[in-house]
Amino acid sequence: MLLPQRGLKPEVRRTARSNGRSFVLLCGNDPARLWGHAMRILVFQHIAVEHPGAFRDIWAGQGHTWRSVELDLGEPIPALDDFNLLVVMGGPMDVWQEGEHPWLVPEKAAIRRWVKDLGRPFLGVCLGHQLLADALGGKVTPMRQPEVGVAGVELTAEGRNDPLLAGCGDKMQALQWHGAEVSVVPAGGHILATNAASSAQAMRWGRCAYGLQYHVEITAATVDEWKSVPEYAASLERTLGADGATRLDQDVAEKLPDFRTMSHRIGTNLTTIVERAISGP
Repeated sequence: MLLPQRGLKPEVRRTARSNGRSFVLLCGNDPARLWGHAMRILVFQHIAVEHPGAFRDIWAGQGHTWRSVELDLGEPIPALDDFNLLVVMGGPMDVWQEGEHPWLVPEKAAIRRWVKDLGRPFLGVCLGHQLLADALGGKVTPMRQPEVGVAGVELTAEGRNDPLLAGCGDKMQALQWHGAEVSVVPAGGHILATNAASSAQAMRWGRCAYGLQYHVEITAATVDEWKSVPEYAASLERTLGADGATRLDQDVAEKLPDFRTMSHRIGTNLTTIVERAISGP
């Protein structure tokens, strides 16, 4: 199955196979040639405003394609074998709310199969980070106080040597917006980044399954988009006060160039990790 190639004419597409896997090669003036393979990316979304954000421009610039599936709208999970990378975004629900959101059950099963059985690269952001931990037997619990706003994150010794976070610096500022946390990482997991509010700010399971509690995908529109979600607006006011939205807008605008640099670094590192997985040992 070929995905729609966004922004590409049909005559510049062809398919190939490597190590038994299908992928898309772009011909002619081809940005993907810089990377060797064009990735086929599957994105799980849980609400329209929590999309891949800045990653979309990075992927397009590298010649990759992606398919977004909005699970909260009942969109079905496609065959996993067709993709090289699974990215799971955030959402206002919690991992334990399977009664209210029954699609969480097949989503966790798909995540578990992706990382344990297929062993392919994975990136979870916020809720996606928590779903990775829960699907693999870790523990996710409510926080005493939501963490909302721009906050510092520090890499652990493991994180300072991890390829996903290479070049990000030992300390960074990041956007936080969550009221639950990974309180116990799954067996075999490694904490890559931490802060005082939540110990598992980033983790890796196995060779290439990653979770980030903080947001690296944000754009200039992110705060306005997320303020429209009642659950997010409530946590914002509860944490930062009645004028918190205004202050958060200012904080994010001030840090946006740094956030863009970080998203590009992590996006590029992730591409390298996928490249290695496609090429094999």
